[in-house]
Amino acid sequence: MKTNALNFFNVREVRHNAPHFETVNLETTYNFEDSIKGWIERNLKGRYYIGRTMVLDSGNQYQNRVQIGFESPKELSYFMLACPHLKY
Repeated sequence: MKTNALNFFNVREVRHNAPHFETVNLETTYNFEDSIKGWIERNLKGRYYIGRTMVLDSGNQYQNRVQIGFESPKELSYFMLACPHLKY
């Protein structure tokens, strides 16, 4: 198995969402962030961001969401298609 340099230097998960990251906002459930983080660590290779954000919905109400961002748009596409935690 090949070592990922980002994991070795502990810079794969970033603390702040960078402006060039592609993001998605998802509804949160119990243990959602931990399970998503584990799936990303096992299945993707690039840098990512996971954090909480407030989103204004169509009824002008603020909702608490989990924001997930990826440096590579390809990884966001793969995440949205393949992650089993997003299946409703």
